[in-house]
Amino acid sequence: MALMEEITLTDTIEIKTTPERIFAFITGLVDTESYVAWHPKDHVAMRWLKGEPWQEGSLAYAEEYLHGKLHKLKFVVTKVELNSRIDYAPASKFLRRYFPGNSFVMEQNEDGICRFTASGTCRIGWLARKLAGKHIESGLASVKNHVREEGENLKKILEAGYGI
Repeated sequence: MALMEEITLTDTIEIKTTPERIFAFITGLVDTESYVAWHPKDHVAMRWLKGEPWQEGSLAYAEEYLHGKLHKLKFVVTKVELNSRIDYAPASKFLRRYFPGNSFVMEQNEDGICRFTASGTCRIGWLARKLAGKHIESGLASVKNHVREEGENLKKILEAGYGI
């Protein structure tokens, strides 16, 4: 039995826009107002603690509801590829052992549709799975729903012409 099970949650949505517009929207998330506008139901606060927003090595703080509980998160931007990808991970190296990273990927199709994929990876130990399996599954389902809602909200915002 493996000591840690790695699970990647992924959600992809097709949006009638360009990777440049999605990238501009994501990198425009620079404060509480813009962050809450993206997902009013769950997003609470956001601010940048170090560096320029959405630059490699920058540190951000965000508050959001996941599975009905308020989470206060610090994350570092680990990779940026202009108009195509942003990777980020928990600021805490300890937490990265269990949540190694998240990404936003933008890919243009030939027909003018852009695929936006959000993904996040977590690692769950066998003991945690054994002791709290139902709670873990419920939490994963809640996070997957949250990410799906973010994609749907992004689609509504960009296809309606807002945000840029």
